[in-house]
Amino acid sequence: MLAIFHLVLLNFDQVLLSSGFKSSDLYSHGFFSAKMKLPSDYTAGIVVAFYTTNGDVFKRTHDELDFEFLGNIRGKAWRFQTNMYGNGSTSRGREERYYLWFDPSREFHRYSILWTTKKIIFYIDDVPIREIIRNQEMGADYPSKPMALYATIWDASDWATSGGRYRTNYKYAPFIAEFTDLALHGCAADPLEEIFSSSCTEQDDQLDSASYASISPQQRMAMKNFRHKHMYYSYCYDTLRYSVPPPECLIDPSEKLRFKETGRLKFEGRHRHRRSKRSRSQDIGARNYGNEDED
Repeated sequence: MLAIFHLVLLNFDQVLLSSGFKSSDLYSHGFFSAKMKLPSDYTAGIVVAFYTTNGDVFKRTHDELDFEFLGNIRGKAWRFQTNMYGNGSTSRGREERYYLWFDPSREFHRYSILWTTKKIIFYIDDVPIREIIRNQEMGADYPSKPMALYATIWDASDWATSGGRYRTNYKYAPFIAEFTDLALHGCAADPLEEIFSSSCTEQDDQLDSASYASISPQQRMAMKNFRHKHMYYSYCYDTLRYSVPPPECLIDPSEKLRFKETGRLKFEGRHRHRRSKRSRSQDIGARNYGNEDED
């Protein structure tokens, strides 16, 4: 277990067009967690990401798991998304998008990604917000190669906030994202090795048996409540994009009734937050799905 407790600031302005940090090692599965506080005031167009990837090593067949916070306008609820890519499956993005139930610029909250041989769980504080269970039909779409941990901040005005309707205003710079209490539990591995050491097998077993690898009944109810109240887009219900849901999707008939064929809520305009979203789509066309943002 690697634990770093000092404060890390990611500072971004017109001169410094992006900022970030990465782990020195890549890990064969792991638990990646940090307390974060996002930039305050007007942050439209500014994306803060906390994610794992091996894109620097595998340019065309990269794996990725991410949290992305999509900028904000004062008085609006913050929006963010999670995503998963395996083996360069960028044409089969698995985005889910949500509203935060708190202001992430006011105080620190913990954001965590668990990645094991069997499952992936995204957490905010102690609340699991998304679980992906691996199955054979997923094949290489399930991330399997060692990944490093990254955190970045950059200008994504073209797409991040309300589909690019609200752009970065550098009058409010510098934009500062704060990170502390970083925890990284995993087995450092050479991504080019075809067979990993037995110590990684042992640490994978430890991950599977860790408390955060199991969702308690109370946590599962909290996850269900979160998804009912705060999820406003799911690729699993986007039948225009996927006529047959991807194999990991567990379709809840009652939940499906709440979504349109675009994967967006039917009555989003009446949602108590009355906002919408935009996909990660940095330079990957598949991430543009569901980006017809409304306010």
